Amino acid sequence: MRREAVDSEALRSVGYDPDSRILEIEFNSGTVYRYFAVPLSVYAGLMTAKSKGEYYATNIRTAGFEYEQRP
Repeated sequence: MRREAVDSEALRSVGYDPDSRILEIEFNSGTVYRYFAVPLSVYAGLMTAKSKGEYYATNIRTAGFEYEQRP
């Protein structure tokens, strides 16, 4: 999945596939997570959030999406 670099203290890049509704987030540590069945509105909210780290913590990490950690 192609990811776009973001301006964030916590996140390095973000990608989203609207067909599969997969959100992929790369953290500044290099760790990548894929979240499944993520609505487009959540991706759009992340990309427009003033603090992407806070948005992630509030609306993605604790939202109950299934996920996998990528190598």
